[in-house]
Amino acid sequence: MIEEDYKRVWAECLEVIKDALGPENKRAFDTWFVPIVPLQLEGSTLIVQVPSPYFYEWIEANYIDLLKRAIRLQLGPNGMLKYSIVMDQTIPTDLLSTTLPSHGRTTVKNPLTDLPVNINKDHARELPNPFVIPGIQKTRVNPQLSPNYTLENFVEGDCNRLARSAGYAVAEKPGLTAFNPLLLHSNVGLGKTHLANAIGLKTKELHPDKVVLYVTSEQFMAQYAEAGRAGSTNDFIHFYEQIDVLIIDDIQFWSGKGPKTQDAFFHIFNHLHQRNCQIIITSDKAPGELQGLEPRLLSRLKWGLNADLQAPDVETRKAILRKKLENDGIEMSDEVIEYIAYNINTNVRELEGALISLIAQSSLNHKQITFELTKQMIDKYVQSSSREITIDYIQKVVCDSLDLPVEAIQQTSRKREIVQARQLSMYFAKKITKSSLAVIGMQCGNKDHATVLHACKTIENLRQTDRYIRNLVDELEKKFKEA
Repeated sequence: MIEEDYKRVWAECLEVIKDALGPENKRAFDTWFVPIVPLQLEGSTLIVQVPSPYFYEWIEANYIDLLKRAIRLQLGPNGMLKYSIVMDQTIPTDLLSTTLPSHGRTTVKNPLTDLPVNINKDHARELPNPFVIPGIQKTRVNPQLSPNYTLENFVEGDCNRLARSAGYAVAEKPGLTAFNPLLLHSNVGLGKTHLANAIGLKTKELHPDKVVLYVTSEQFMAQYAEAGRAGSTNDFIHFYEQIDVLIIDDIQFWSGKGPKTQDAFFHIFNHLHQRNCQIIITSDKAPGELQGLEPRLLSRLKWGLNADLQAPDVETRKAILRKKLENDGIEMSDEVIEYIAYNINTNVRELEGALISLIAQSSLNHKQITFELTKQMIDKYVQSSSREITIDYIQKVVCDSLDLPVEAIQQTSRKREIVQARQLSMYFAKKITKSSLAVIGMQCGNKDHATVLHACKTIENLRQTDRYIRNLVDELEKKFKEA
């Protein structure tokens, strides 16, 4: 066979490969076989050029049998394939710890032919920017994880127990649990970014060989656009397809924009999922509430576990404050911690922000952190916005008025003053909050909705017949209006 036939031989090989993959794998064909360029034919050995070492390693690992069949159909039982791998000289060398040579060569054995293959393999170095350079064997990727956001610093409560437990399971066996993908969703400031980051750190601790990468959805979108302008989209996709644990933060920012970005991530998602690699995604909404995402991508987000993080209850807020103070080596009275926890109830971010402001106020003015200073500062901190009155706050005000500990409401005691405190809490919770009767009952001693209705009717009747209860209710109403 004359050497000028190399293009025809490779074109016929492509027809065999394309037919074997089928139309459902057109993208795989376009990604992994179309970029291969035939160079020459030496007897029964076809020499082809591939764009990168990673590209060579991937097709050898995943398509060796298909390549062998296609080559030997065209060149006979002794047909062989030889690769020429030329490194991309347009890669910015300042992104690597040392300059890459344009044509370094190392001899390795091709499992199909046992012939030497030209391949550069001396660049297993740290990549400060993991988005531009194509995937390379043994690449050490900067995971972009914050060392401060750990599972140990993530305070567990009823509001986030499912999400944290699932996160720990994922870190222990990334990609091998039913929680893949793991979608963490919540309103702002409730810890989903912290938890996603913590899962990444724990995975690196338990599995140092795993390639973990955290990116925001905006970073991913911007880097994909840059790759498109540079004509290196395939390299971008190849890189992401080698990640073992991929964390995408705030995916809701793709809503209504970036259809090509969503398409690229869809294929990356499928590839990683098929390889049992772990995917972790955060969003400010549940999948069913996300508007503007591609339907097929939304369907993928529903494959694993959707875990929501709720606003922390008062006990969890106290625990968060104590953990923060412990980490910073600061002591504070329980009275001060309780006041902050009861009055800052929107999200964890504001809770920590109020604590930092109080510490700064004390430090800059050389004042001791007292209850009076705390009350003064916290009242100013929340005065610009309407304070949300929660069931926890109602219980606190009621119990303070009756000189009872808040924990008394959760007791099964039938003492008159405890029953009265519980009924008053239920009465005002139904009147002021938007919580359902079931939620009110659960938080007020784990009672059912019928008990809540009975409590409300009882307080309303006593208000008409009992002067003490009438005055107490009026006093409490005034306090809630001033809150």
